[in-house]
Amino acid sequence: MKEESITKDAVEMIVVEFLKKRKYTDRVKVSEIEQNNEIWVIRGTCPIDMEGHPWAEKFEVVLDIRGRVKSADFALL
Repeated sequence: MKEESITKDAVEMIVVEFLKKRKYTDRVKVSEIEQNNEIWVIRGTCPIDMEGHPWAEKFEVVLDIRGRVKSADFALL
């Protein structure tokens, strides 16, 4: 029996809360959410502060079907 996946809204909420804690920001912009087989892939941007200068950073977070973070990748824009 295949396990039910969490909803798209729940996936977005999990990722936003994860990034708020990890990046110490309240502004997380999710631009893409896709489900591939047994994982969710969420992409977007969030601001960061590098030595007093604001920068934008893109992210890609992968969740399993239960909503646990499996990986997170970040890169400056």
